[in-house]
Amino acid sequence: MPCDALYIHVPFCERKCPYCDFYSVAAEDAAMDAYTGAVIRALNSIPFAIVRLDTVYFGGGTPSILGGRRLAALLEAAEKQFGIAPNAEITAECNPHSTLKDTLTQMRSAGFNRISLGMQSAVDAQLHSLGRLHTVSDVASAVHSAQDCGFKHLSLDLMLATPGQIPADIDEAVRLFDRLGVEHVSAYLLKIEEGTPFARQNIAESCPDEDGQVLLYRHAVCALEQANYRQYEISNFARGGRVARHNLKYWNCAEYLGIGPSAHSFITGRRRFFPRDLAGFLSAENPWTLLCDDGAGGSPEEYLMLRLRLNEGIRWTDFTSRYPDFEINGLYEKAEPMRGAGLLKLDDTGLRLTVDGFLLSNAVISELI
Repeated sequence: MPCDALYIHVPFCERKCPYCDFYSVAAEDAAMDAYTGAVIRALNSIPFAIVRLDTVYFGGGTPSILGGRRLAALLEAAEKQFGIAPNAEITAECNPHSTLKDTLTQMRSAGFNRISLGMQSAVDAQLHSLGRLHTVSDVASAVHSAQDCGFKHLSLDLMLATPGQIPADIDEAVRLFDRLGVEHVSAYLLKIEEGTPFARQNIAESCPDEDGQVLLYRHAVCALEQANYRQYEISNFARGGRVARHNLKYWNCAEYLGIGPSAHSFITGRRRFFPRDLAGFLSAENPWTLLCDDGAGGSPEEYLMLRLRLNEGIRWTDFTSRYPDFEINGLYEKAEPMRGAGLLKLDDTGLRLTVDGFLLSNAVISELI
């Protein structure tokens, strides 16, 4: 299928969180101005065929730290270059704070229609231990500000298995989601990445053990579904069908273009990426000369790995249509013991993981492929 999805990586943060391994640097006006110009240069010289955009996603880092003016300029440049479909999903990640409203107002006027807020916890003490700069009250203020500005599609992040977390903390977060009228939640387990401050501090010793992680994940799935947030992916839940359309493109193994230092792409059948180097990105006359090839993408194994993150899993009709030469009998044989163990569901329509299968998804998928 033609590429109709754009990802722009904004590598700036007010302060890097101690668990974060994403590429980001300190936010300075001169660097953010230069970055905005570099992305616009890249947009104006893309060497790939892109059709009218169906989704645009600004991730980071903290995209909202650019401010409404710069974000609007980037979105305008993308629209001039490709066009944006009338019903396109246009998302930006934001950190919740009480002074966000002016930026949100400018973003909404520019055409942004979806906001993803990095809440992480509904307990102030846990936010502090995670190195977050906001409070639960700031989250509520940010949501109300977004709603007042006309944003109807809001997503909040919830981190699971953090130091000191108990099931009651998750219940408090779900009550907050419901009270605020948020329709999408991303709930994911804390992962201690090598090289981060949390790794150096050995924070894992203060986190729930493996059994505790299982309990908290299952509790989150149950609590969210009881509040009518339907699980549609390992870590994502939505009410009223408000799924993240851009992220679904990743999980459906569809092509997308990424721009910015550390941004990844899947386009013309190849996986590609920009180096984690802001200075190099800013100084390049043609940013596309920096793009690195990471090999072929879209294999049957990759499709399986990505689709099995979704609640609906693999549909045999779609899979055999996409990969007519792939022998699926071997999949049945590998899947049968795991069905008996309650890790997946297997029938004539397809293959999908259970909640317990999601908890062991890496091992299950590795065995299948």
